[in-house]
Amino acid sequence: MALPEVCVVYLLRIGTEGLEVLLGDKRTGLGHGKVVGIGGKLDLGETPRDAAVREVAEEVGVRIAASDLLKAGVIDYHFPTKPAWSQRSTVFVARRWSGEPVETAEITPHWYAVADVPYARMWDDAVRWLPGVLRGGSVDARFTFGPDLSTVVLETS
Repeated sequence: MALPEVCVVYLLRIGTEGLEVLLGDKRTGLGHGKVVGIGGKLDLGETPRDAAVREVAEEVGVRIAASDLLKAGVIDYHFPTKPAWSQRSTVFVARRWSGEPVETAEITPHWYAVADVPYARMWDDAVRWLPGVLRGGSVDARFTFGPDLSTVVLETS
């Protein structure tokens, strides 16, 4: 059975402390209270790239061209004790956009130095793959979460 599809975008810029990434405090829905990348569900008939453009605009008010999104991989998330949470996420990185991130009902955006990403406040899988993506790498992985819905119990690449 195909997993529901989502997308996530990591905007990168050079700041005063070097490379910075835009993350957000999730204010609603799945992941509420966690620090997350910017993204969300694909609409019917939408490609991951088109959804990424739309989601970045909706969640933080930034306009990005589809051609400025670099695909950095795909991650499958499995929640055996809560199958409705299972999903396939296409990961993108972007270094060009227009506008400044703003707070919305969904996300409170914050820039973090790559060395200071708050992994302890993110989903358990992030520390396993996000550092490599932020360094220019890619990810192709599958994470299975345990009954607590927050701890990775199996990782396969």
